[in-house]
Amino acid sequence: MNQQQYQQARLSRDRRFDGRFFVAVKTTGIFCRPICPAVAPKEQNVEYYLLAEQAMQAGFRPCLRCRPDSSPQSWAWKGVDTSVERALRLLADHPELSLSQIADKLGMTDRYLRKLFQQRIGMAPKRYQLFKQLLQAKQLLHQTHLSVEQVALACGFQSARRLQENFRQHLHLSPGQIRHHANAGQPMQIQLSFRPPYHWPMLRDFLAQRAIADMEWVTQNSYARVFSYGGGQGYFCAEYQADKHCFNVGLELDDLSLLTGVLTHIRRVLDLDADTGLIGERLRQAGVCPEQQVEGLRLPGVWSPFEAGCRAILGQQVSVKAAIGQVSLLVNQLGGQGEKGRYFPTPEAIAHADLSFLKMPASRRDTLRRFAEYWATFGEPQEPDDLLTLKGIGPWTVNYMKLRGYSNPDIWLDTDLVIKKQLQQQQVDAERVSPWRSYLTFQLWSQA
Repeated sequence: MNQQQYQQARLSRDRRFDGRFFVAVKTTGIFCRPICPAVAPKEQNVEYYLLAEQAMQAGFRPCLRCRPDSSPQSWAWKGVDTSVERALRLLADHPELSLSQIADKLGMTDRYLRKLFQQRIGMAPKRYQLFKQLLQAKQLLHQTHLSVEQVALACGFQSARRLQENFRQHLHLSPGQIRHHANAGQPMQIQLSFRPPYHWPMLRDFLAQRAIADMEWVTQNSYARVFSYGGGQGYFCAEYQADKHCFNVGLELDDLSLLTGVLTHIRRVLDLDADTGLIGERLRQAGVCPEQQVEGLRLPGVWSPFEAGCRAILGQQVSVKAAIGQVSLLVNQLGGQGEKGRYFPTPEAIAHADLSFLKMPASRRDTLRRFAEYWATFGEPQEPDDLLTLKGIGPWTVNYMKLRGYSNPDIWLDTDLVIKKQLQQQQVDAERVSPWRSYLTFQLWSQA
């Protein structure tokens, strides 16, 4: 976007640009979302930033009225550098990791990682992570009953005092100034926003068709499930709020230090950060018929890559209904039982179990066991394609795991039977949609 486009989007308060950039006002020292209801400042008094963290780096503090901490996340940096993208996710999901640990996961030195951040983001990795934590803490103080001490723990600060010091230094506010009320004893409720349009019925129906009994629940306006994450367990129920452009998420979590990563997972599962306007335009350019195009298309995620991989293996060469029947059996036999329902089985549980209860060819049971043994022994693979070395796992299985377990936006399942049939009926140039070919995959599935 150029300066004129930024100005036009800001003055129109178009929600399609919410989270794609932020407006910093030089005369007040405050930065806002482009949808902020405050009186619009003069153009010569504003500066534009792609990320909220960049505005904080420049010395601006977040607006208390439009609350940049609650805006959809920006995809502006996606595709610039794969390593930076992965580092941003690790910094957001795992505040407990040191810079050297993150660099090791990325296969580089921490010096090179700092260099990449300075080139692409304009600040040091730890600086970015700190600003991310502060914005998350601000959101929790606004929306939940958690005490300051609990918010500090949830956002990766060592103590409430440390959180307060950083608030005063970087936000020029205290936690007490942000918190207007406390709903002590009430379940945690957090609003997660998105840019419209959002085609909830399609995502809802897709999830409902594949929901596992006693683990997932889908209603007319909500999606809920129990989950395991980072050694902890929890439950969430996300209620669709069309008029507010958000999901109201009720959340139960046995370890608050995992909250940041859990919220990131929920955003990914519901695909809240997609720029559907831009993606829709690319779909039309690729040849998708406008009358058949799904406006507000989203990618329905699976909670974890391991779960997505198991679903893909159990779904090889069978119908969706048959696959879900097998996954349900797996969860019922091997999943842990909690107060709310059953958790998806761990890799160790599957690797060491007698899988004869699964009514499928022995070769497929063996593939599932090999997959679980790999995960139990080595953990999550550095690259998903490493799993192709396992007998019984081919490109379609790995790509399905990337599509729904990692929510990779550029997976093109052109070997899928439904996709093949659709391509025989219409002329579509998939390369023109890149790097959002996953959305083309779901678009063609929706037309079947």
